[in-house]
Amino acid sequence: MSFTLKSSAFADGSAIPSKYTRLGENIAPRLEWSGAPAATRSFVLIVEDPDAPNGTFSHWGVFNIPADRNELPESSDTAPNGGPRFCDNDFGNGRYDGPQPPKGHGIHHYHFRLAALDVPSLSIPASAGIQAMWREARKHTIAETSLTGTFERK
Repeated sequence: MSFTLKSSAFADGSAIPSKYTRLGENIAPRLEWSGAPAATRSFVLIVEDPDAPNGTFSHWGVFNIPADRNELPESSDTAPNGGPRFCDNDFGNGRYDGPQPPKGHGIHHYHFRLAALDVPSLSIPASAGIQAMWREARKHTIAETSLTGTFERK
C-alpha cells in the first residue's frame, strides 16, 4: 500500500475553498492519510506556497503527530497540550494560516507535505519556525506524501 494524503475539503490539484483561507474562516482543512510505513514513530506536516512573490511562504507546520494518528481534523485551534505541536509560520503565528495571495497575482499552489519519521518526537522550539522544523524532520524521514491545492485571489 502506498503512503497517501487526502482531504475531504478539496481534491489533489483542485481549488481550496475560501473557507480554508485567510479571506474566509481561516480554518485548517481536514486531512487524512494512509499507508504509512510500519516503522513510523511520528509524523510532521508543512503547508507551503512556492508561488509567493518573495519566495516560498510557510503557512503551517505541525510536528510530533503521534504514529497512531491518521488524520488532522478541521480546526482553527492551536495544538492541545500533549498532542501535536505547531511551529510559528511566516505570518508569525503558531497555528494554521490559510492562503492569502496578493490580489491579481494569479493561481498559487499550496503544498501539504506529510512525512513519516523514525523518531517519536522532534526536540525543537515552536519559535524555531517551519523551515527549521522541516530540516530537522528530513534527517528522520522514512516516507513522504503530498497533496496540492490551489487558490487565486481575483
